[in-house]
Order: sequence, then C-alpha cells, then structure tokens
Amino acid sequence: MENTAATEIVGAQSEAGHTAESFGYKQELHRGLTLKDLIIYGLITMLPIAPIEVYGLVAQASMGMVPFVYMIGIVAMVFTALSYNTMSKEFPISGSVYSYVQRGLNPHVGFVTGWLIMIDYIMCPALLTGFSALWLNPIIPSVPNYLIILVFTIINTAIIARGITLTAIANRIFLVMELVILALFIILAVKYVLIDGHGAGGFSMAPLFQADKIDLGFLATATSIAVLGFLGFDVISTLSEEVKNPVKTVGRATVSSLLIIGLLFIAQTYVAALAHPDYENLDSDMAMFDIAREIGGDWLYYTFIIVGVLAVGIANALAIQSAISRIIYSMSRDKLLPFSGVLGKIHPRYKTPFNATVFVGLVTLVVGVTVSIESIVQLLNFGALTSFLLLNITVFVYFLVKKRKRGLRAYLKYGLLPALGFSIIAFVWSGFDSRTFMVGFVWMFIGIILGAIKSKGYREVPPTLKDV
Repeated sequence: MENTAATEIVGAQSEAGHTAESFGYKQELHRGLTLKDLIIYGLITMLPIAPIEVYGLVAQASMGMVPFVYMIGIVAMVFTALSYNTMSKEFPISGSVYSYVQRGLNPHVGFVTGWLIMIDYIMCPALLTGFSALWLNPIIPSVPNYLIILVFTIINTAIIARGITLTAIANRIFLVMELVILALFIILAVKYVLIDGHGAGGFSMAPLFQADKIDLGFLATATSIAVLGFLGFDVISTLSEEVKNPVKTVGRATVSSLLIIGLLFIAQTYVAALAHPDYENLDSDMAMFDIAREIGGDWLYYTFIIVGVLAVGIANALAIQSAISRIIYSMSRDKLLPFSGVLGKIHPRYKTPFNATVFVGLVTLVVGVTVSIESIVQLLNFGALTSFLLLNITVFVYFLVKKRKRGLRAYLKYGLLPALGFSIIAFVWSGFDSRTFMVGFVWMFIGIILGAIKSKGYREVPPTLKDV
C-alpha cells in the first residue's frame, strides 16, 4: 500500500513538472482526452480505409504487392514515430513538431519547422474535401463540387469549434462506421475467393512477396509510396494540452495508432489483391470501389463510396483541421504569426482555439475551390517530410549534445533510431520532382522572411523561450 501510494505521488509530481504552466504557458484548453481517444484520433487521421484513395495506383506501381508496400511503410515510419514518442514526453505541449524543434534544437528553426508543417496540415482538409466531391460526382452530378466542399467545411468547423470532447465523439462514430464497412469488405472478399472460387481462388503469397520482382528500384518506389501513405500519425501530439496524462499517453498513442493502421491497411489490401489479382486492368481512381462491386454487388459499391466520402470529407478532414488549428494557436500565442492576437485566442465557453479553427475553415474553402489536387499534394509532401527530418535531428542534438545523455541505451534511443528515421525520410524526400521542390522551397523562403521580421532579424525570441 505504501509503495503504491509513493509511486502515485512520484507520478503526480512528475506530471506536474510537465504541465503547460511549467513551459511558461497558461493552461487554457480543456483536458478531457484519454489514451483511447488519442488512438481513435490517430486512426481517424490516417483513415482505416485510406487505401481506397490510391489502391489502383499503388497496385500498378508495386506490381500487385500492395500489402508488401504497407509492410515497408510500417517499418519506415516507426522510427520517426519513436522520435515523436520521445519528444512528446519531454515537451507535452501543443504545437507538435513546431514545439519540439523550437525547444529541443533552436527557437528560430522551430518557427520554420512550424511554418513547414502548417502548409501540410492547412492544405490537407482542402485535399480531402476535394476528393470527396470528386467521388460524389457520379452519384449526384447535378451538385457542383464547390457546394459539397462548402457543406463539409461548415460541418467540420462547427464540430471542432464546439469542443474537443464533441470532436472525440464524432471520431468514435466515424471510426465504427469505417470499421464496419471494412469488416464487410474483408468478409465478402474472403467468401468471394475461398468459397465462391473467384479471383485468386485461394490464399496466395504473390501480394505479400515476389522475390523475382524485388530489387533496389522497387524498394525505392515502394518506400516512397508507403511513407506518404502513413502521413498523419503525428497529429496526435497536437493535442498534448487536452490530454489527461500527456507524458505517458501521447507517445504511446502515436506508436500504437501507427501499428494498428498498418495492420488494417495490410489486411484489406491483401484480400483485395486476392479478389482481383489482375492489377494491370484496375482503374487508378476507382479500383477499390470496383473491387467492392465485384465481391458484393452494387449495394456494396455505393455503400463504400458513401462511407468513403464521409470518412474522408468529414472524419479525416475533421481530425486534420483540428490539428492545424492547435498548431496555429501555439505559434500565435508565441506571437510568431500575423494576427497572433486574434488567432491565439481561446473561446471562453468552448475552451477551443475558436478563431484559428474558423480561419482554417475559410482557408480550406478557398483552397479547395481554387487550387488543383495535384498542387495541394506537392505542398503536403514537402512540408511534412521536411519537418520530420528536422524532428529526427532534434532528438539527436537535444539528448546527446545538449543534455549529454550517455550509455549504450542512450546512443541507441537518441542516436541510432532517429538516424534511421532521418535516413528513410531523406531517401524519400530526395525523390521529389523539381516542381515539388520549387513550390516547397518558395513556401520555406516565405517563412524564413516572416520569421526574420517577427524576430527582428532572428535576434528576439518569445518570452517563454528566453532560456531555451
């Protein structure tokens, strides 16, 4: 009894040393989320049925080995996820990679990192609502895409603005919906193959591994596809100030959600490959939907489209919009963005970054209607992966250089693991096309200029970072 009580006291003292106040901020956001809520949030963000968006393209690029591509993805991203785990325990505050690099590496580099990840998150809801409008077009062709984007944006903004608890409830509802349709798809696919004798006619190793088709070029392509397919696991850390026990919970939820979503990706793409092994004749945009029609008929086809639209246009976009509003709030309370006095405000009743949420909703609407999906994707990839590179560098510098951690365990945890994460991300990053680099570096340059203006030539830092 005494030992248990002592442990609880120590744990409470440790948690107290990692509150928002201990980092110079006022605790304004409502702490109501649990480990379960965060895992659900991570799953919704990465989207359990995400392969529906890209299955046809991935199948053709991987010569039918889509599940194998996602296996590579889990291995590739887990090292960066571990870096998030490490930094979330050290700095359990809102802002995600912005806060981690800002406090672990350098305040000014942290601003540029936040600027980079901001373009990733702020463009993503527009991409997701754009996809939803595209999928709905065959069902309701008379409704213009901009109206669909407007409706989804209003719904998401209203839910997020009302509070994180309401967002968590919405996440659970959408997750159940996605898992039910996914279970139906897997069951009907197994029946289609094993009982009805269609497709591959039985279990096969071909979707999982074909030694004669795998070489360095294939691995390079597969890694690039897989890493981009798992983007979104990092948004969990944006909710650190709304979690009951962030030191223990945030990192655990980040790694757990990545592993769970990876298994879901592998399971659904494996049965899809068995049901339709001839990957070369798949439609690049509607492949998964077409397979659903093969195994279950028109009702499953249309149900899959409707669930996909709701999952992507509302659930997925909801999670991303919630995340970016927290990052904008974090940067604004440090007075580092234009209109920080407005964007850094918390709603007195809902305890949410209300103004930042509305701002993101407006940007989503404008970008979704005016910018092409291809251009949005280019900005997303550059911003996310560049910030991941800086995060892995931060883990190494902060723990091994600044804090002088020593010993075999420290060298493995703070040296080898982030080095592997950095190397994998750098490999994918180096493969971007010239247009992606051009657009990405222009955005980065704008951020560098803005940072110089706000910090008076990078000589000043926010009051909360004077000792960093």
